[in-house]
Amino acid sequence: MKIDENTNAIVIGGGGAIGRGTALGLARRGAKVVIADIELDSAEEVAAELVAKGGEALAVRVDATDESSIVALADRAEVAFGEITLLSNNVGVVVVERVLDADDAMWGWAIEFNLMSIVRCCRVIAPRMCAHGRAGHVVNTASMAGLWASKPEEVGGVNLGLYTATKYAVVGYTETLRGELADHNIGVSVLCPGTVDSDLMATSLRNRPERYGGPEVIGQTKGMVPHAMSSDEVGAYVLAGIEANRMHILTHQIGRKFVDQRYETVTKDFDFYAEL
Repeated sequence: MKIDENTNAIVIGGGGAIGRGTALGLARRGAKVVIADIELDSAEEVAAELVAKGGEALAVRVDATDESSIVALADRAEVAFGEITLLSNNVGVVVVERVLDADDAMWGWAIEFNLMSIVRCCRVIAPRMCAHGRAGHVVNTASMAGLWASKPEEVGGVNLGLYTATKYAVVGYTETLRGELADHNIGVSVLCPGTVDSDLMATSLRNRPERYGGPEVIGQTKGMVPHAMSSDEVGAYVLAGIEANRMHILTHQIGRKFVDQRYETVTKDFDFYAEL
């Protein structure tokens, strides 16, 4: 789809780095953007930034674990700007633990925020996009971890198994959704970035529900990873992927060798069983 002044977008997780970069890119093209985030102050900051640069934006608090909150968000977006034509889902958490040591609360937290938040948002908003018949697009944020299971020594010594498992699920969900929405003139992409300069770890912990262990406060994590991609850079990739209707939006070429290695292993296993 073409992104222009006729585009009405909802960016969920819009107060964070990837959401902000996407929202800024959309606004530069003339799109009207609803910035939705569980932290309203973050959403308001991004919305104010867009407005200061001449864009149209609205900040709304949303809890992606609550379907009624997503319905209320969609209602407000339609009242403010009209029919929704673009949905960007960027809610996510990083859970660091060995998979054999992770308890049900850790798994529940990872699945709830990395997978089910996207499932709910699509379930509420995509049918509205289908109903009005205009061209549209959905972008779900996964990760390079959704295409490649890293070893700790490859990613700074951390265990990302829970994150990886849920991001693989997001990729599979989004690839399936693409097929289901194709006849409705709605494109679907999955964003699989490498390292982005964000405060995801800190925001993940301070918004952790009680049922998954409750909030935890740590220092800001933005700016802690050298050579991480900026939110503005990510936004440019997202817009290019939307307009070209690419299945996978890939930001870091360094990840290609790891994905190639994964599929080489799959191919070799096919060869092994072909000889039985």
